Amino acid sequence: QVQLVESGGGLVQAGGSLRLSCAASGSISSINAMGWHRQAPGKERELVADMFSFGRTKYADSAKGRFTISRDNAKNTMYLQMNSLKPEDTAVYYCKWTTIYGTVYWGQGTQVTVSS
Repeated sequence: QVQLVESGGGLVQAGGSLRLSCAASGSISSINAMGWHRQAPGKERELVADMFSFGRTKYADSAKGRFTISRDNAKNTMYLQMNSLKPEDTAVYYCKWTTIYGTVYWGQGTQVTVSS
């Protein structure tokens, strides 16, 4: 089992920055990939950024150049640094960890609201 706790969401003006954190506990040695997804009201959940083994990353087009996914292995924590935020970035952001066995764990979500 993996437990994920997100933090760092909030209200920010357009052009501002936020850093989301996702702290993991449990059977984290079996983690294969981790990432951030988001879901805006009335829309489907979508990928924001993924990080795979050996640090390989993948970003949604909407996040490229503005968001950075990273991980602190010592703290078992994943981050999403979000810069130049736009109102369309408003959503609930979820962290996602996938084990080497294919099991997927989700955090509880953290609200990000960007005002214009």
